[in-house]
Amino acid sequence: MYKIICCTLVVALHVAVTAGNNLKYIYYNRDTHESLQCDMCPPGTFVKRHCTAQQRTECAPCPANHYADQWNDERECEYCSTVCKELQHVTQECNGTRPRECECAAGYFLEVEFCLPHTKCPPGYGVKQQGTPERDTVCAECPTGMYSDVSSSTAPCQKQTSCRKHRVSHEGSSTEDTKCMEENRSCKIDITLCEEALFRSRQASDSWSDVLLHRLPPTDLTSQQIESIRNNYEPKDQLFYLFKLYRNQSKGDNFSKQLRKDLKICEKGMLKEIGHIGLTVKHLTALMQSLPGRPLEKSDIENTMKNCPKRRQILKLLSLWREQNGGNTIEGLQRLTSNKLPKKLQKVMKRLDSFLSSVAMYRLYDKIILGITSTKTQLVKTDSLL
Repeated sequence: MYKIICCTLVVALHVAVTAGNNLKYIYYNRDTHESLQCDMCPPGTFVKRHCTAQQRTECAPCPANHYADQWNDERECEYCSTVCKELQHVTQECNGTRPRECECAAGYFLEVEFCLPHTKCPPGYGVKQQGTPERDTVCAECPTGMYSDVSSSTAPCQKQTSCRKHRVSHEGSSTEDTKCMEENRSCKIDITLCEEALFRSRQASDSWSDVLLHRLPPTDLTSQQIESIRNNYEPKDQLFYLFKLYRNQSKGDNFSKQLRKDLKICEKGMLKEIGHIGLTVKHLTALMQSLPGRPLEKSDIENTMKNCPKRRQILKLLSLWREQNGGNTIEGLQRLTSNKLPKKLQKVMKRLDSFLSSVAMYRLYDKIILGITSTKTQLVKTDSLL
């Protein structure tokens, strides 16, 4: 009885063993009562006839719509029964060695028996791991400095915009990007206070006339343009507008590039002196009324406060005052009635005046004068402008 049970188990299990490089299975022949090691059939085939002591295993190809994907000792191939369900598509058709394989469509993943849509990460959360046909999306909360303002199954958190050249108009959050306030065209200044300080100072008026006319780098200044400056501006202002004309028409030469760079450094220093003070319409109105000439309208002040960063508001208003009064900003500041200003504005204007007459400004003046006088090329000789 024990022998019969053991033999039955051997036949039922068809235990596979390895002999050399060939896969074997144990077959018990009931007719001969022999236990044989038969060769397995390769993928794509099945056992048509078991081996005997005289013959090897006989294998046959799987019929249509059937497959065997492994070495086997089976008497028939598996039927290609898999049918792709709704929202699935075939990724591998059934053939002799492989079953039919299905996959969820893009944007879906398999959950038990059904294809479900990938989870959308809500605003404030981004995709940490993209969903696949086998797994759902993995979401994670946006860290500091990142944001997501959409519900999406594919979008990660985005980096907040950095307002390097502009002030922030709206602070970002995990659900919103930072918004920068672009400098409005109405905040642009045609002639900067640094340029006026350098080219309208008493020192410049006394010594730059011949230098500018005869030692500037090559430019397209014409006698008609120079004559126009002579006819439209007073002698004390002609030097400044001559240089302004040269600056606008000579943007490519090395001296002009260096000059712009130096002036930008000057302007940064001036903005630093002004600081980030909070000024009201009342404060700025008092400043404009303390200057000589006709004061600006309230609407000009309000528009400047709306369109310009805090530190540039004073500079823009001074520029508007100069245009309206046809004046000289440096002279205007010297005639400013500062005792009528609020204390915080008095301090600002005092720092601004000190900066415009500081040693740093004279050093910049000397550097530019040296750059001009060291230039070897000359303009076409003209009559003296001043």
